[in-house]
Amino acid sequence: MTVEATSAGAILFRDTRGCREYLLLKSRPGDWEFPKGGVEGDEELQQTAIREVTEEAGIEEFRLINGFREDYDYVFQASGDTIHKTVHLFIAHSFEASAELSTEHRDLQWRDYEQALNTITQDGPREILKQADEFLDERLEEEGDYI
Repeated sequence: MTVEATSAGAILFRDTRGCREYLLLKSRPGDWEFPKGGVEGDEELQQTAIREVTEEAGIEEFRLINGFREDYDYVFQASGDTIHKTVHLFIAHSFEASAELSTEHRDLQWRDYEQALNTITQDGPREILKQADEFLDERLEEEGDYI
């Protein structure tokens, strides 16, 4: 039996001395990924992304950036079922310099764009990071700032 599952999360970035850095979390199985998790109840995708950033990274001072949402999907086995999961990713600007590791992950690191591309272990999130970085570059050119 195939079970459909939906998750949402955020590509969280901070500015450190003019350098954009992205937060990556190392999951228990060992994948490097963005903060994300399952939609609970009648949450909207953005609400899930906001909750997951707070729960998984301990960051409360951040803001989702309008105009970006991409998704990827993958299939895995759990308890004898085939799970088809779709993950929706937003972009969020962190106003906090540090993050806190939750019990759900083994490690966390802030990485610049090139390091992040080389660290992420799955193709889906890696491709979306490329799109997110380009989106942020274009926004900077248009508006001169993120917000």
